[in-house]
Amino acid sequence: MPARLPSWAWVSGLTVGAVAAVTVLAVQADQGPHPTAAATKPKPSASASAEPKPKETAPAPVPADSGTGRRVVYSVGQDRVWLVDASDATRRSFKVWPGTVDPDPGKYSVGTRRQDPTTGSDGVRVEQIMYFTQEDGVWVAFSNAVDGSSPPPPADGAKTGGIRLPKADGDALWEFGTSGTTVTVVA
Repeated sequence: MPARLPSWAWVSGLTVGAVAAVTVLAVQADQGPHPTAAATKPKPSASASAEPKPKETAPAPVPADSGTGRRVVYSVGQDRVWLVDASDATRRSFKVWPGTVDPDPGKYSVGTRRQDPTTGSDGVRVEQIMYFTQEDGVWVAFSNAVDGSSPPPPADGAKTGGIRLPKADGDALWEFGTSGTTVTVVA
């Protein structure tokens, strides 16, 4: 009668086989094509506001008057942001919800950055705040709501400088827009 293997030997053998199979698959995947950064459209998400994010169509081209080189471009007229790399290629573009105070067209730099959540002037918990200018006594900054919601309609006469982004776009801008990054505002 053949000798019987203990159960721990079977479990060990199966574990070693599984690890070997995963290793082979990982090596094969590493040798295949790799994704590159590209402009992406965030997936729709639930919103606390009655105003849904505008539908995206074809990506809008970077405004011609936005300069050259690595920069964040914000169009006041289009309510859109572009993340442009050093070779002038668009890495990401997305719609935003502007505050009630628009920055003047010009070149600015990302100054103070605050990642920790705080309460915005509209009463919403926001994070990943990137200040770049002050207009009419109001700080203008990019941020996203902690819960990913769109901003509520502003109170009558309220001055808000927050340019609100969807959560995924806020994450991308936070990674791209380090302190000192140029912010070009166009009409």
